[in-house]
Amino acid sequence: MKNIHPEFAYQSRELGIQIEDTLGDPPDKKNYARVVKTLIGEYASGAGIDDVNFFSFALVEYLQFTDPAGLLAQSGQYDEGDADKVLKMVSCIDAESMLALETVAASDPELARKAIITAFLFKNQKRWSDENHSLDSLREEEDRDEDEDEDEDQMEAGHDIDHLFDQRGDE
Repeated sequence: MKNIHPEFAYQSRELGIQIEDTLGDPPDKKNYARVVKTLIGEYASGAGIDDVNFFSFALVEYLQFTDPAGLLAQSGQYDEGDADKVLKMVSCIDAESMLALETVAASDPELARKAIITAFLFKNQKRWSDENHSLDSLREEEDRDEDEDEDEDQMEAGHDIDHLFDQRGDE
C-alpha cells in the first residue's frame, strides 16, 4: 500500500462492509438513504456517535474531494494529522451534510479528519490498494482457479475415506 496507515486501510474496508450490510441483499437503496440521512441529522445536531466509521458512513456519499493527492498524503498518519488542512480538501454537496461536518470539526477535529480520510480511501481504492484489478490479473486468477479444479478432478480415492463407510453393513 502506498504509505497508507494500516488503521485507515482497515477503517476503509470496514466502511465498505458497513455499507453492504446496510444496503442488504437485495439492495434496498431507500433504507440506506434513510439511515444515512438520520446519521447526518444526528451529527448536524451535535448528537452523533463518536466513531470514525459511523461518521465516514454518514458522509461518504456527500463529500467531494477537492485535493485527492493531499488526502492521500495525509493518510500516512492515523493518530496525528492536520485536521484543518484535511477539512480544506473537501466540500459537501448539500447544506445539512456541511453542517454535520462543521459541527463535528468544531467539537472533535480529529474525528472529522479521520472520517474524511476513511471516506476518501473507500471511494478511491484503486489509488492505494495493492490489489491488481486489471484484466490480465483477473485472467491469471481465473486460470489458477481452473487449474486447481482440474487437480481436484484428477485425485484418486485413497484409503483415507474407508472410515466413512459403515463396516457392518445393513444387519
